[in-house]
Amino acid sequence: MKRQKTDKRLALTARDLAIFELLERYRYLRSTFIHAFVGGASETRFKERLGDLYHEGGYLNRPEQQWETAHSRYLPAIYENSNRAREVLAAHGKLAEPCPHMPYGAGAGRQFVHSLMICEVLAAIELATVSDPNLRFIAWPEILAKAPKATRNDAHPMRLPVSARLDKTIVLSREYVVPDGLFGLEYRMTGERSYRFFALEIDRGTMPIHRSNALQSSFSAKLRAYRDIAERDVHKSRLGIPNLLILTVTSSETRKDNMMSTLSNEAGRGAMFLFKAVADLSLPAGRQDRARRVRGELWERSGHPALDIFSDTECQVERDG
Repeated sequence: MKRQKTDKRLALTARDLAIFELLERYRYLRSTFIHAFVGGASETRFKERLGDLYHEGGYLNRPEQQWETAHSRYLPAIYENSNRAREVLAAHGKLAEPCPHMPYGAGAGRQFVHSLMICEVLAAIELATVSDPNLRFIAWPEILAKAPKATRNDAHPMRLPVSARLDKTIVLSREYVVPDGLFGLEYRMTGERSYRFFALEIDRGTMPIHRSNALQSSFSAKLRAYRDIAERDVHKSRLGIPNLLILTVTSSETRKDNMMSTLSNEAGRGAMFLFKAVADLSLPAGRQDRARRVRGELWERSGHPALDIFSDTECQVERDG
C-alpha cells in the first residue's frame, strides 16, 4: 500500500515502455489486465516487475482509493502512471494527450470507481479482439485523429451537442453529452472491412432512471439526448464516424431490465441502445477467460433481437470507411 524502496537497480525494458503506453491510454488497470495485454509466460514474475516499477523506480502509482473497500487486499492491485513514467514516454516520443473521458486533476478522486469501471470494460472489449484476426479494436485516439479539424482543435472534442429543441430534457442541464468511453470495431469476416462505432455509458446505479424535474439529470433524459444526436447525425459531423451505437453497462440485472423497460415506454428506436449487466471484471482471469466474460453473452436491446457486437451480422455500415 506504500512504497518500500530497497535500492534495487532497474533497467527499463521494451515491455516496461509498453506498460507505460497502455496505462497512458487507459489510466487505471489492474495487474491482471496489464498482464493480459503485455505480460510474459509467468504472471507471478510479471506482478513482481510491476511491484519493482512501483516500489523501486517510482514509475507506477497504486491509487490510494483502491484500498477503501473491505475486500481490496484480496483483489489484483490497480496501477496508473506516475509523472516519471510520463517523462520516459515523452523522451521516446510516445506521450499521448490525456484521455478526454478520464478525470484528471482536481476532483478526480471522487470519480475513481466510475473511471476504473470504464477502463475495465473497454480493456475487456479490446482483449476480446486481440487474438481474432477478423476483428480490430479502434481506440479513441484513432477516432479523434480522423475527426474533422474543428473537433481535433476543440478543447473538449468528446462533447456531442444536443439540439435546443429538447429544451428541458437536456441531460445534466447542458447542451451536450460526453460519453464515458468511445471506441470502434473493424470487421473483416467477409473479405472486406466494415465498421461499428460505440459510445459507452457506465451505470453504477447513482443516477435515477426518471426525474420529476426535467432539469435534473436522469437516464431517460440521456437516452433522449443520444436519440437526438443520432437523428441529426452529430456523430458524423462531429467525429466523422458513419454510425453510433450506445452501450450501457450496469452491474444489476434488475436495473438493466428497468432501463430497457424505460426505453420501450419512450417509444421505439431502441435498436441503437444495447445493454448488459457485467459481473465483477476485477477478479483474476487470463486473457481468454476475461474475453469470454465479455463475448459470452449478447447485448440486449429493447424491442429488437439481442446483438453480438463482435460479429458483423446486421453490420449495415459504410464499407472501407
